[in-house]
Amino acid sequence: MGGAVRRRRVTIADVASHAQVSTTAVSKVLRNAYGVSAAMRDRVRAAIDELGYRPHNAARAMRGRTFTIGVLLPHINNPFFGEILDGLMEQLGGTDYQAILIQGGRDPQGEHRAIDALVDRQVDGILMIAPLGSKAELEEVAAGTPTVVLGPHEKSAVYDSVHDDDEAGAELVVEHLIALGHRRIAHIGQRDASRGRPAALLHTIRERTYRRVMAEHGLAGEIAVAATSYTEAGGHAAARELLARDPLPTAIFAGADLAAFGALAAVYEAGLTVPGDISLAGYDNTRMAGLAHISLTTVDQDGAILGRTAARLLLERLAGRSAAVDFSLSPTLIVRRSTARSGSPC
Repeated sequence: MGGAVRRRRVTIADVASHAQVSTTAVSKVLRNAYGVSAAMRDRVRAAIDELGYRPHNAARAMRGRTFTIGVLLPHINNPFFGEILDGLMEQLGGTDYQAILIQGGRDPQGEHRAIDALVDRQVDGILMIAPLGSKAELEEVAAGTPTVVLGPHEKSAVYDSVHDDDEAGAELVVEHLIALGHRRIAHIGQRDASRGRPAALLHTIRERTYRRVMAEHGLAGEIAVAATSYTEAGGHAAARELLARDPLPTAIFAGADLAAFGALAAVYEAGLTVPGDISLAGYDNTRMAGLAHISLTTVDQDGAILGRTAARLLLERLAGRSAAVDFSLSPTLIVRRSTARSGSPC
């Protein structure tokens, strides 16, 4: 029996011959090096496309670069992460870099193993989205691999930080609900699983801001928090806990859209309506939040911009920038049909 004939891998020499240039010229184009004319670059790129040339990552790693970006995610269930990735991939488009995704899970040990896997594969840079590790642990990684951390409000001299102004965003939500006449406003938060830096984490900032704004309006006695997780299951469980309290809240601010979706289900399961009985607001402005049958009031922190910015900063790091950057995005409130004036007497 005859086996399938394995096609010979196209080499850099094949590309050079096809483009009628030197292998050095091809190498410069692959490395985005200086000293290559636009015409030369176009000719080499055309040859690469026609021959289907794929650089050998192991060989590239031996020369000091693999043209891969490692992306560390806690999990892939949150649709907001997808919007960040869309922005990241858009920014990487037109470059030689490809992204490798890996889940860190919801415990520091799993995250540590995931980071080690990326480092072992010699990725050129790492984007960490909502990491659990301590600042010292992240800086240890960043000392060896260019790193951008997205989520925590933490400045570092070693890595770049990208985040939303979570205090401003949470304040927008709570002020909106209070302006609608709500007093019994509850909050769905997230339990802290990080290593020693709760004050820098977005869920801590959102809950802290909720408490502050409530107190500033003389509503400290109405504060009610259910801390679970920023997941549909977590939001569902938290809402059920809040709905079992007496008196019922007239509004719920969920710290993430995903948790708000779970809360929405719990409200309807209890025989109540949104916003007739309970107003509901989230955070992230995911695409699902804008669907007509959900129409969730939420904070827009533009995941695509966060992703594009993180990728741009990584590319700048790889090009030689060493000074750390801290980027903060100003959020906006998107008001939809899930919030309305309170029908309860104040």
